[in-house]
Amino acid sequence: MLSGCTQELARVNVFYEHERLLTSQIIGKGESIWDHYFHHHPEVVEDGRNGDIASDSYNLYQRDVEMLRELGVDHYRFSIAWSRILPTGLVNDVNEKGVQYYENLIEKLLKYNIEPVVTLYHMDLPQYLQDMGGWVNPLSVDWFEDYARIIFDKFANRVKYWVTINQPCNICIDGYGSTHVAPALGKSGVADYVCMKNILLAHAKAYRLYEKDYKSKYNGLVGIALFMSWADAVNNKTENMEAVDTYREFRLGMYMDPIWSTDGDFPKKVKDIVAKKSREQGFSRSRLPELTAKEKKLVKGSADFLGVNHYTTFLVERSKKQHPTPSFADDVNVDISHDKNWKVSKSSWLASVPYGLYRICLYINLKYNYPKMFITEHGWSTGPGLGDQSRVDNMSKYMNALLIALEDGTDLIGYTAWSLMDNVEWTAGTSERFGLYEVNFESDAKTRTARLSAFFYKHLIEKRTVDENFKPASLIMEISDMKRKER
Repeated sequence: MLSGCTQELARVNVFYEHERLLTSQIIGKGESIWDHYFHHHPEVVEDGRNGDIASDSYNLYQRDVEMLRELGVDHYRFSIAWSRILPTGLVNDVNEKGVQYYENLIEKLLKYNIEPVVTLYHMDLPQYLQDMGGWVNPLSVDWFEDYARIIFDKFANRVKYWVTINQPCNICIDGYGSTHVAPALGKSGVADYVCMKNILLAHAKAYRLYEKDYKSKYNGLVGIALFMSWADAVNNKTENMEAVDTYREFRLGMYMDPIWSTDGDFPKKVKDIVAKKSREQGFSRSRLPELTAKEKKLVKGSADFLGVNHYTTFLVERSKKQHPTPSFADDVNVDISHDKNWKVSKSSWLASVPYGLYRICLYINLKYNYPKMFITEHGWSTGPGLGDQSRVDNMSKYMNALLIALEDGTDLIGYTAWSLMDNVEWTAGTSERFGLYEVNFESDAKTRTARLSAFFYKHLIEKRTVDENFKPASLIMEISDMKRKER
């Protein structure tokens, strides 16, 4: 199985560590919605550690690049913090110190032939813009386009791979529809849908901007990264088969269809359900905003690749709960779970289900005609510690599933592990560790130390194959030696 695809598997090896350095005191950086949320609600962070310093890549980026060289990767995915470049989010005030930081990082990467893969937006809106409505303000589309122009002007001559927006569903459903993440607006069934439309339009505006003003000069690729868990029906009952189809349309189709479907609109099933429930709830029009003909044209085809953030699989059934109305949960009306036999990570939502990666690739290929794909995130959480055999096992099994997807025609341009090092994982703080390198958050130096999984991945890159006979025992001894020296 491996022989025909081993070169394809590791053709692009990318790592992404989204440095959540939130404090507004860092060299001109403005306040973001996560600064605001954590500082006003410190109780939401599981272990009490916010992102003011995090893993401190702002000061330690040279060590980060050194780790990338140790692993042998040829790409590195990172995000630009909007409020670090534009403290208020608006273009009248550019923080040159912030620009210089990214200049230094990009130059360092290119010096060692590591391709930068840059995400423009990863859930950290400037608070100044949030105070004016954030992503539910239609002007957010223009704000994002203006920001994108600043970034393209400064870096497009050296950056060939761009992700506009990371995980719109989490931004909108969790941030505007609920109180799970910043800005914790909690206006489900209304604000989340408005956010979805504006996010798609903002992405499309940035794509068209690059297409018009930069593509011919630099020939880069621009995509969007979507959170794409696979979903299966909990059993073959008709109601549950219908439930899983509804779930996929609300969670995947809402973002895929406007860009990749033939008609370029929100899924019909979603539009029908929300319109029907809106009428029943006394609304004069659907809570889901329409895309006009002009907007559909803008959005349709606005991606050179699909960024796939895939971690896990869920089982879906018709909901047995009474949901608040109106709400996104009531519109979808499903319950999700894991099979009791699936191995679960440190994160309760993340179970190891390798076939799910194959199935999501197959589903995308058949429904959307084999788009170019980039696995922009995939990972596994543990607690602290260097001997992360469970991460090695998970990565190995998912790589084998990806090989099968390649054999079946998936057009893959890259694979990205989440993440290079431990970081502040939103409200989980540092209680959930995703890094191939462990970060000692208790030390002022924020020391990084390679885990077993780092050695496994280095071996994978060097050999260009999933080596099921990989023997970690000697590496565990090497890790132990490294840890002793650190102490």
